[in-house]
Amino acid sequence: MLQESEKSTGTGYTTTVAFLLVAFVFSPAVLIVSRPLGYVSVSLAIACSVLCILLAWVNWKRASRISIPSIASSDSGTK
Repeated sequence: MLQESEKSTGTGYTTTVAFLLVAFVFSPAVLIVSRPLGYVSVSLAIACSVLCILLAWVNWKRASRISIPSIASSDSGTK
């Protein structure tokens, strides 16, 4: 079990995966379904995808700095 003083890594990568799904799945799918009217809609889809990829990269960097709690307890004595 984790000690109360140790930090949990949480679900920091969930947001990263969500951004990548929007960038590589949702944005192109909306573009295909909406039948683009020209360069404006294609440009908006590309800009949305690039923005989501950048946000995923920033989130990945932030989440990867979270340390994983050690298995060994920090107390030298036993309870």
